Amino acid sequence: MAYDSQYMVLAAQQADLNNTLHEGGPFGSVIVKDGKIVGKGHNQVLFQHDPTAHGEIVAIHRACDTLDTYDLSGCELYTNAYPCPMCLGAIMWANIKTVYYGNAAQDAAQIGFRDAFMYRFMAGDRHDDSVLHLEQHDRDKTITAFQHFAADNAARRY
Repeated sequence: MAYDSQYMVLAAQQADLNNTLHEGGPFGSVIVKDGKIVGKGHNQVLFQHDPTAHGEIVAIHRACDTLDTYDLSGCELYTNAYPCPMCLGAIMWANIKTVYYGNAAQDAAQIGFRDAFMYRFMAGDRHDDSVLHLEQHDRDKTITAFQHFAADNAARRY
């Protein structure tokens, strides 16, 4: 399906809800499949006390509920701003292949949203302890669940 500005307007309206509701930042998303809205959401980080309750994540949850699946193949996501690294990961895990966004990451940075260090970290600067300290330990104790999963023919791969 081609870009349709009516859905971006709806994503922008979702974002603007927080200028009244104050449930989180000014971010909103709409998920469309076959010309129908299957999920929409606005940022609810403050309301839910949940740092993962971004507009894209809320919309993905609702679309999955609507379609009764974790696989949103064939869906398109409209969002008023370039997705943060967490949301990009969730979008990819949901198998959404097309994202239309309005504002650039720099626009979000100009109003105080601090994603730049995450993009740098994900791009390969994974040894910056001021961002996140990562250490691997006890693989021999943790690999068992993976081995059991790999051997289980009934386990669902997604």
